[in-house]
Amino acid sequence: MPGKLPDKIVLFDSQCNLCNGWSRFLLRRDRDAIFTLCRVQSPAGQRLLQRLGLPLERYETVIYLERHHRQLVAYHRSEAALRVMAQLPAPWRLLRWLRAIPLPLRDSVYDLVARNRYRLFGKRPSCRLPAPGERHRFLEETDVE
Repeated sequence: MPGKLPDKIVLFDSQCNLCNGWSRFLLRRDRDAIFTLCRVQSPAGQRLLQRLGLPLERYETVIYLERHHRQLVAYHRSEAALRVMAQLPAPWRLLRWLRAIPLPLRDSVYDLVARNRYRLFGKRPSCRLPAPGERHRFLEETDVE
């Protein structure tokens, strides 16, 4: 995708069944299409991970990038998920109240699930690719550094 990056990007592991469920959940509930999804395994995802200084082959968190002023700010783990949920229509946005739980406790639960996600939910032998009707919602390529 040439030019400026979208304002709200959700990076996810497209080999993880739980993460793919999360992406399908967002596609169905984000009626206004405010979020752009990006597979960490895609060229754009790899470029964004590199830009953030994160590992390119080991994915342990959902990452939410949101533009504040002219800069993309990265949110990780439970903070990323809850910031996304807070922008979805009701009743999902009510989950934003979970941010009242102290971050270390939220992230401990998040990390427990993340570490065991392949065992609990399975892993695809290959990456999920966007269906033709979803392609406009995905960031696959970018020339932005």
